[in-house]
Order: sequence, then structure tokens, then C-alpha cells
Amino acid sequence: MYAIVATGGKQYRVKEGEKLRVEKLPGEVGDTIELGEVLLIGEGEDIKVGAPFLDGAKVTATVASVGRADKVKIIKFRRRKHHRKQMGHRQSYTEIEITGISA
Repeated sequence: MYAIVATGGKQYRVKEGEKLRVEKLPGEVGDTIELGEVLLIGEGEDIKVGAPFLDGAKVTATVASVGRADKVKIIKFRRRKHHRKQMGHRQSYTEIEITGISA
């Protein structure tokens, strides 16, 4: 069984037992999280599609780890103008492990 869930402005296709990195969610390592914005649940030929979300469907997950991604460097440069601006960004993430999918 698989499901398509929306979290952090993105959509993910998830299966039970799968680990996944999503945008930072509230919670500590070991906490249980419920993702209620389920767009689709399917198993073989049996597929249920929501409009936009399925009523009563949820995906449960446990927080495996919390961290920050690698640094992304941003450089703005204008030639011949003595202008150079250098910045960096590290995005926070939550790694979750899917424990259950229920319709």
C-alpha cells in the first residue's frame, strides 16, 4: 500500500517502512506524527483519490532524526564594478519513518 501526502508545500509518495526527509516539523526524535493531508491511497488496482484530500485518511510516522542540510552557497558578482556578495544557507529538515497508512 502506498499514499501521496502533502507536507511542507511538497507532495511525497510514501510506503510503510520508508524513510523520508521533509521540511522541518515540530517534534523531537522518537515522537509520533500524523500527516492528515492525504491526497491518494492505492494498492494494486484499488485507488482512492481525494478532492483535494481524503476524509478520515492519515499517515502515521515517527521522527527518526532532525538536522540541517549541507550549505548552499549564494554568490552575487558584478564584473568590473568591485561588487561581490557571498552568502550561505542551510535548510532544516526532519527525517521521518512511515509506520502506518490508514484510509
